[in-house]
Amino acid sequence: MRAVPARRIPSWAWVTGLTAGAIVAVAVLAVQAEEGPQPTAAASPRPSASAPADAKPSASPTAAAPAPVPDDSGTGRRIVYSLGAKRVWLVDASDATRRTFAVWPGTVNPDPGSYAVSSRNDATTGSDGVEIEHIVYFTAKSGVSIAFSNALDGSSPPPPAEGTQTGGIRTRTADGDALWAFGTAGTTVVVVS
Repeated sequence: MRAVPARRIPSWAWVTGLTAGAIVAVAVLAVQAEEGPQPTAAASPRPSASAPADAKPSASPTAAAPAPVPDDSGTGRRIVYSLGAKRVWLVDASDATRRTFAVWPGTVNPDPGSYAVSSRNDATTGSDGVEIEHIVYFTAKSGVSIAFSNALDGSSPPPPAEGTQTGGIRTRTADGDALWAFGTAGTTVVVVS
């Protein structure tokens, strides 16, 4: 019996196959990226009522699933802010949580209710003297504007001076970026107890 010589595949065919595979991989990644931010895999623990004013939420996750959206927060696409939990949820139109995170509230809290993002500002100096960005305003109380923002340096707000009224609700940088992208003008903001 005579052996049949192995057929050699030309080098251009290898290059073409590798290029096609790379194009498919890039297309898959592009589709995944276009779907937007995904829900966090784990939530940060809620700050306790006895925590000092300058306490930072832990960076290490302790829960297996994100904290559930409060039942009394409505339906549809919205930003939910819980005063008691010191937490924000970004909820899409299908009522799925896209992201949830702990926040550091100011000294002036909004009343529970439904609001809308009224204006946005790229960057400014906060009432605490810290450079902040991604300011998303949604209401005012007692002459104090209330808005979400994050510090440019990623820090939590320092304790306010005695008697100072602040309406900033400070987030971590990555959370501020997500809230800025989600909270366009007119977006509903629901504040719950």
